[in-house]
Amino acid sequence: MREARPDEGSAMRLTDVARARRDGSLAVLEGFHALKHAVRFGGEILGAWTADPDALEALRGSMAPDVELSVEAVGEEELARVVPRAQVVAVARRPVRPHPDVLIAADDPAPLVLLEEPRHLGNLGAAIRVAAGADAGGVLTTGHQDPWHPDAIRGAAGLHFALPVYRINRLPKGPRPLLALDPDGERFDPRAVPPGAILAFGTERGGLSPALLERADARLALPMAPGVSSLNLATAVSATLFALRLLSD
Repeated sequence: MREARPDEGSAMRLTDVARARRDGSLAVLEGFHALKHAVRFGGEILGAWTADPDALEALRGSMAPDVELSVEAVGEEELARVVPRAQVVAVARRPVRPHPDVLIAADDPAPLVLLEEPRHLGNLGAAIRVAAGADAGGVLTTGHQDPWHPDAIRGAAGLHFALPVYRINRLPKGPRPLLALDPDGERFDPRAVPPGAILAFGTERGGLSPALLERADARLALPMAPGVSSLNLATAVSATLFALRLLSD
């Protein structure tokens, strides 16, 4: 594990986690799966801490033998003061990915996911996890929620490191078709989705904004049983992406 050197010149410490939460260039990883995926997908780990190194090593050996971890042992109370619910906490540098404008302009058949103003960080993270599993080209979000918030990273099991994840102010224009998932749209048919499309998902309560719906090249509705008004955000993303994935395999 490579170690970062904070400004004061000493190695990163557990007490630096609070500062890392406020640093837009860093990511705080809570839990084994977040750390595992960050390491597996080439994340630069700046420090990692656990109160039970033996249990963590047993977990690594059974669930991720391909991953090597270097973790500092700390006291239970010391760890709990920083993150009460996690067996391990780590700090990583956020990866440098292609700028969103480059992603949107790229001639890439993989779809991009746009989450318009998602509200629940865990649900946002779950959508990122699905996008990584379906081999999407990236996830873009709008609104005030930081997709790199520790709660979102936990919800994604650290799979932010597997694909580009960005928050943007607005979706710039580009060559990719914009498809809005909207209950009033035409019935979703994965065979009709062009390669490289941007798939836009709104909130469970309000859906997509009128401005984005107006801008969309098409509106698509996932088929649901009568009386079911909406799907969980991550479920809608999953249904859409894996329908496309199964079609292409």
